[in-house]
Amino acid sequence: MALTSLKEKVRAATVDKPVAPVVRLAEVVQDATPEELHAAVQAEGGEAADIVMAWLQQYRGRFETALPSHISVDRFLEAARSSLPGLSRCTPTSLFQAFLACAEQGLLPDGKHAVVTAEDNVATFIPMAQGYVDLMYRSGEVTSVHFGLIYGNEEFTFDPFAPAPHDFTYKAKPAATAAERGPMVLAYAFCWLASGARSQVVLLNLEELDRIRDEYSKSYRLAEESGAKDSFWHRERDRMAEKSAVLRLFKRAPWSTEWVRPQRVTQDVAAPAPALPELRTPTAEDRRLAAEAEKAHEQAEGPQVIEKPGPGPLLRKRSQPSRKTRLERKGRKAGKGSSR
Repeated sequence: MALTSLKEKVRAATVDKPVAPVVRLAEVVQDATPEELHAAVQAEGGEAADIVMAWLQQYRGRFETALPSHISVDRFLEAARSSLPGLSRCTPTSLFQAFLACAEQGLLPDGKHAVVTAEDNVATFIPMAQGYVDLMYRSGEVTSVHFGLIYGNEEFTFDPFAPAPHDFTYKAKPAATAAERGPMVLAYAFCWLASGARSQVVLLNLEELDRIRDEYSKSYRLAEESGAKDSFWHRERDRMAEKSAVLRLFKRAPWSTEWVRPQRVTQDVAAPAPALPELRTPTAEDRRLAAEAEKAHEQAEGPQVIEKPGPGPLLRKRSQPSRKTRLERKGRKAGKGSSR
């Protein structure tokens, strides 16, 4: 008997007798709750990725709103599809949040710019080194980004007090074999700006890389505890070392704020990138308030000079009746007596 609803498929997956599903996947996920979707994915086997993709397609509008204009929603979902087979046992809520965070950062989950990986049953968004490089380029203030690894038998110098570019020199040996280069000893990253200046050189030695890994990589700790040793730090140590150096540079260099919105994203190395406020076009009221605030700030920060009062208005002198001298008064009295 064919199963015609998702609930029947979930119910069939919980009984002892296996039933082969025959309903198309797009119909399965229609109006499905996350819990029903998760149970259906466990019962689908090889078609789990198609079920998750069909479920994510229901949120095309959310992804399209979050994505920058240069990345179409179809291109984003196509990149996401390649990582779905390894995420079929993750909770739907964590899947949606991880891919939405990736879209808000304007990065493709293609394994080069960003990855969405599973930690137990939780999907986690992890930006990669190339993703951070792209964000720096989008700022328009960075002309080139350089990062890589330095090996023990290669020549390099670093003098933080010398002017750029003489403070850091490195002579790579690309033709040398791995044995001839020696073990990796440093990860480096720096960038040149449009102004002609160069950023600070980021150098991370093995001890610093191990501290970053132990402090910030949850997947590494879980892989160590379980004995699986299958985390990115176990499988791609060189790439994670480069990413750590680029992330440290990213926090010190100009980077694009046009497409980045506030969010909580689980980072696999180093401290999380700073959260940015959402940008909007300022209104006339915003400009008026900003002008008033700037004027008040200038008045508050201006020179505190107490002006001396200037000369006031001249006071008019009261006219007094002219006083006669004593002789004049005596003479007046003498004249009055003689007239009598």
